[in-house]
Amino acid sequence: MKQERRDRHRSKNRDGSIRGEKSVIIQAPGESLLDADSPREDDRDDNWGETTTVVTGTSVDSISNEDLTQLSKDSEDSSALECRRYISPALGAILGFVSLITPLAFLALPQLLWRDSLDPCGTPCEGLYISLAFKLLILLISTWALFLRPPRATLPRFFVFRCLLLALVFLFVASYWLFYGVRVLEPRETDYRGIVGYAASLVDALLFIQYLALVLLEVRHLQPAFSLKVVRSTDGVSRFYNVGHLSIQRAAVWVLDQYYSDFPVYNPALLNLPKSILTKKMSAFKVYNLGEDNSTNNSTGQSRAMIAAAARRRDNSHNEYYYEEAEVERKVRKRKARLVVAVEEAFTHIKRHQQEDAVTSSPKHPREVMDPREAAQAIFAPMARAMQKYLRATRQQTYHSMESIISHLQFCITHNMSPKAFLERYLVPGPTLQYLDSNRGRQWTLVSEEPVTASLRQGHVFSLKRLDLSLIVTVTPLPFLHIAEEFIDPKSHKFVMKLQSETSV
Repeated sequence: MKQERRDRHRSKNRDGSIRGEKSVIIQAPGESLLDADSPREDDRDDNWGETTTVVTGTSVDSISNEDLTQLSKDSEDSSALECRRYISPALGAILGFVSLITPLAFLALPQLLWRDSLDPCGTPCEGLYISLAFKLLILLISTWALFLRPPRATLPRFFVFRCLLLALVFLFVASYWLFYGVRVLEPRETDYRGIVGYAASLVDALLFIQYLALVLLEVRHLQPAFSLKVVRSTDGVSRFYNVGHLSIQRAAVWVLDQYYSDFPVYNPALLNLPKSILTKKMSAFKVYNLGEDNSTNNSTGQSRAMIAAAARRRDNSHNEYYYEEAEVERKVRKRKARLVVAVEEAFTHIKRHQQEDAVTSSPKHPREVMDPREAAQAIFAPMARAMQKYLRATRQQTYHSMESIISHLQFCITHNMSPKAFLERYLVPGPTLQYLDSNRGRQWTLVSEEPVTASLRQGHVFSLKRLDLSLIVTVTPLPFLHIAEEFIDPKSHKFVMKLQSETSV
């Protein structure tokens, strides 16, 4: 008896410890309309934007020391990324500045050091001055347009062509300074016209390098050469894109640009099957042979047939899924209709104020003049309930807070947009860029078996990973098209009527 009491006490302690593991999630006002896993979403009448406290039986969100360490590591990584973001443009700007100053230095140093011993140049030098000035201006503008653009992504490796061009510019400038020091500075050359021509030749060389940079960086990849199939691993959404000759890391940046504008937003709440199907418990059969070993095969066959028939009757999960999907679609259509009607009625309550309206208004019932923010808050109340129910049904409540809806409503009122224009953001899920947070969704990890600086080839597969999803990219070269010409003689377009005995002509 004492042993049984101890076992009961231990089981109670275990149950109490399990039930005692609870977590409290405090939802800040205005962050989302409703928690994604809130029970009985149709029967709740909570006010919009109130602070919601949810007590669950298991731990959902918790912050441990590992999480804090990860957060600090992420902040350090973000600062390192910010430093790397500006290193390459800074080096390019310094090298470009030195390249532009070098021809002017070639002309100024002889004038400052041995001006009295220089031979007069006259009109030929003045023409070279004008040519040199315009070439430097063109070089400055083209350098600003081609190299001094703010980077939009940090690559894991160096851009090979860009590094090649910077190295080529450095070698040209260093070589010119070396020969200038040996041929001009050391012997104090007196032929100033030759010095001006030497500086002009450097500017010409820099212009040719600029043309080479334009071809390698901007023109080479314009002709399509490969087809990229991009598949999102979580929900299977795919797109196809044609690109030119790019490296793997540049192709990854190009794919991410298209992803944010072409792919619909990733909503993990839409991936799960209905809970009634997932939580369904299938009872198992246990068959015991209570007879003797010499029982007949007829009874065994009948028992197996009964078990198979019962399993077929109970295995109707696909039917439940079908009817569950139909019910969800019906609910969404119903709540969409309520939302459209509520928004149309709400928009009829406001009108843009005109100067003549102040004259026609009655002194007993003066019309209140509101700014767009006040007007948006005034007409938001009648549509709030319908909007809340529709966003719950479509699982969009995490993307649209009350503040964002009011701001969008204010924007639509300010620009005289119709109710359908206001509803476009909510009836049709927009691209990922529309819901992109400034602090999230920026860092991706490129995974590739090939070096990321290698050019795209047939069969290359690389992936772009994030915390919650990944993009799988498959490279396929575009086929070579052989187009043959066939000449058709215009005289061959002649026809003959075929007559038969049954034809009534």
